[in-house]
Amino acid sequence: MKIAVTGATGFIGRHVVAELERRGHSVVLLLRATSVLPKGWQRHEARRCDLADGVADAGQPDALIHLAWGGLPNYNSLHHFEQELPTQYALLKLLLAVGVPRIVVAGTCFEYGMRSGPLNEAMETQPSNPYAFAKDALRRQLEFLQRERPFQLTWARLFYMHGEGQAAGSLLPLLKQAVARGDKRFPMSGGEQLRDYLPVSEVARHLVSLAESDTGFGVVNVSSGRPTSVRSLVESWITGNGWAIEPELGRFPYPAHEPMAFWGDNQKLRRCLNLL
Repeated sequence: MKIAVTGATGFIGRHVVAELERRGHSVVLLLRATSVLPKGWQRHEARRCDLADGVADAGQPDALIHLAWGGLPNYNSLHHFEQELPTQYALLKLLLAVGVPRIVVAGTCFEYGMRSGPLNEAMETQPSNPYAFAKDALRRQLEFLQRERPFQLTWARLFYMHGEGQAAGSLLPLLKQAVARGDKRFPMSGGEQLRDYLPVSEVARHLVSLAESDTGFGVVNVSSGRPTSVRSLVESWITGNGWAIEPELGRFPYPAHEPMAFWGDNQKLRRCLNLL
């Protein structure tokens, strides 16, 4: 298959490209004019995709995996719906107009809002920050667009990830930095909050599998289905790597933009990928 990717140079995108390569797909990198190809990626087809110049040539792929989104991790910036939302919708609409038949778009678990417990796709969305609001609005716009221009849509609602290439300010990179400095204690929150974590490489595998299908699945939680405390996650990293460091629990307050305990129900994902 020929699969196009936006946001290919980002944290998730690099793993998606690697998974597409592993499966033998033809990869089309949709890049802004200012983007620089990582070393070794010159073998892939690269196409300029810049709305500022009205350019959106995807090279007639069989599917598109859309990961691009600017301004993270500032979830509370108004730019998410003032700039990103209209730009993202215009780009996807243009790509669909030039013949992309199927799209897999990265959503966010924050679309569910401040709910606790297991979250499933049938729940109404209640976004409580500008980023989640903009993502949810984009999904709704695409669903309305489907009424006028039929296409296959899978909205991949992503939960928490960790792995190579993660932002330096994320939990695992911060822990690695503390270990590298020789710190004996790692300052963190109380760690009792429950989250849903997957290695980013596994998320990439799921996204590629969803793109390979000739069906649009609508909203799909890309999650483990298992609640994991932040404390136990950190402790497992420390133990698994033999690091000489201890969590300093309660040093920081719990984040105000997240509920204390939530995770994704992944039964639909498993059905879509024939994992049940």
